[in-house]
Formats: sequence, C-alpha cells, structure tokens
Amino acid sequence: MHLRLFALVMSLLCEVIRMGSGVMQKQSAHRETSEDCQSCLECSRDNGCVRCPERLFLFLQRKGMSHHGTCLHSCPAGHFGQRGRDVNRCMKCRSLDCEHCFSRDFCTKCKPGFKLHKGKCLIHCPEGTYAHQTDCLEDCSLAPLGEWSEWSVCVRDGATCGFRWGKQTRARQSSQSGREAEEKGASVCLAQSETQRCRMKKKCPTERRQNKKGGLGRKRERKRVKLLASSRPGVSPEATTDPSRGP
Repeated sequence: MHLRLFALVMSLLCEVIRMGSGVMQKQSAHRETSEDCQSCLECSRDNGCVRCPERLFLFLQRKGMSHHGTCLHSCPAGHFGQRGRDVNRCMKCRSLDCEHCFSRDFCTKCKPGFKLHKGKCLIHCPEGTYAHQTDCLEDCSLAPLGEWSEWSVCVRDGATCGFRWGKQTRARQSSQSGREAEEKGASVCLAQSETQRCRMKKKCPTERRQNKKGGLGRKRERKRVKLLASSRPGVSPEATTDPSRGP
C-alpha cells in the first residue's frame, strides 16, 4: 500500500517537473524571438518572420546558411516592394549602383557618383542630355541657366553707324561650365538669346570730321576771294565769291 502511494507521488512530481520545464522552454524561446516577431503573423525561432500582416513586406536577410525574415513597412535601400496574393516581399534591384528601384530593372534613385537616365544608373550622361543634380535630363527648358550677358553693340549690316535703327543681342549660357560638362561627359544645352531694336548714330565720326573740315575750307575760300576782290579795282566781290564760276 505504501509502495503504491509512493509511486503515485513520484509520478505526479515527475509530471509537474516536466510541465515546468516545458513552460520555461517556451518562455525562453519567446524571449529569444519576441523582438523579431513583434510585427509577424507567423514566426520561427530560427528564421524569424515567416508571414507578415497584409500591408507589410517580408524582408529576408541571409545569415550563414539560412535566411532571417523581418516584416517592414517599406523595403530597405537596394530593394523594391512586390505585392503578392499570399505575401508581400522585398525584392533586390538588379543593378548594384541602384539605391531605390521601381522594379527589378528600373531604377528610381542611384547611389552617389551615378546619374539616373531612363531607369539606368550611369557614370556619364549620354549625348543629347545634360547632368542636373542626380539625373540626366533631355529637356533644355528645365536646364538651370546663368545670368544674362550685357547687350551687344548696336549693328546693322555689319556697321555700327550710318543708319537710324539697328539691332543688338544678349544671351545666357547654362549654369554648368564647359569644363564641368567635359569632365562629366554631358552636353551643354544651347544658350538662350534675345534681340531688340536699338538706335544708331546716323552719321559716322569720320564723316563728321570730313564735313567739318569741308566747312572750314569753304569759309576760308570765301574770305580769300573777298580780299582778292577788294585789292582789284572794278571787280565786285559777288563776281569772285564762287571760284568755280566761269567769266
């Protein structure tokens, strides 16, 4: 009788010890995976998150020979979010130079030192485009331009005088210098220019000097003729005023 009672007590004690050990193991496993499993629907002690809520993305990182899963609101650099029927996953961009991508082969942001052009990350912008910040742009209307230059000299038919009206122009180049464009392999957009009507000097300075000299010569000639006429009796000054007249 005593032996049966002792055996029963021992069996109950062993069961209590076994159940306590299971609880301790579960608590230990929970402590080990609680941080990784906070946002998971399903979690593995060895592999982290296995299934995520509907709006989150499952991001798998290789750790040794296995993968460790994490549920994220947005995928990290070098990855894009791909939504599926059962699970949303973070997929890796194909290009190593891509920091963010829309799909596997279409990059939306490049790593420093690269320019984005049509979903590709390039070291130099292709011909017909120009480098602007982190992109290669084709539309020159969006190119940053510098200040306007001074108005040019008023010109008409290659002359700067002799006409009443002429034209003058001014221009402004892209703010990217030619040296920068050459170093980066980018083509600079054509400069913008504008033209306006301008007033010219109708008489050139050389003509004025010639006219001025001619006027002084005629005055001296008339004075000389008058003096000559006064020295000749019987000759009127009017008759000798114009030396070109005949007798």
